[in-house]
Amino acid sequence: MPQKILIVTGDAAESLEVLYPYQRLLEEGYEVDIAAPERKTLRFVVHDFEPGFDTYTEKPGYTWPADLSFSEVDPGAYIALVIPGGRAPEYLRNNAELRKIVGAFFSADRPVAQICHGPLITAATGSLSGRSVTAYPALEPDMQSAGATFQDTEAVVDGPLVSSRAWPDHAAWMREFLKVLRSSNTPSSPSGAPSSPSGANSSPSGATSSPSGA
Repeated sequence: MPQKILIVTGDAAESLEVLYPYQRLLEEGYEVDIAAPERKTLRFVVHDFEPGFDTYTEKPGYTWPADLSFSEVDPGAYIALVIPGGRAPEYLRNNAELRKIVGAFFSADRPVAQICHGPLITAATGSLSGRSVTAYPALEPDMQSAGATFQDTEAVVDGPLVSSRAWPDHAAWMREFLKVLRSSNTPSSPSGAPSSPSGANSSPSGATSSPSGA
């Protein structure tokens, strides 16, 4: 039976940051559930980096059904957690049910992948203190206030936590997350892939540039 991974998100999440990990993990053979504040059709957005803008732009994105609500989630049924970005984390971090879910994964030392504004949620649970992370570059002060060390690079691995800045870093983000899944204490690879080399607490070499326009 496939092992299960949970994605937590909501309206105004960044389309690519939800659907890329969703499809990539399905491709690896995992079962993936998307949870939101309630079961409904979610409306995602597209964040782009365009010349002449000092920050990202936003356009309507895809719609996608949530498989279950936060109140229906049993964290123990999942081997890992994915937290996409977009605008959704700005309000999701206030959801008490979601904070309990996130806290359960960190307490159990299970793999967690976060990207862009997703670390606003883990910061709200007090889970980032003493850790090294990356996030959307504008969140550097938020990460420091949460007690984390911020690195402006495409992917940062700190134990079971894998962080990335935004969708331009997707390849590095999922590459590092899959290494963590395969080498975690929980046998998390459906195909029985061998453990990846050690290297937690480090980011991929040569990854120093920021997302275009960030």
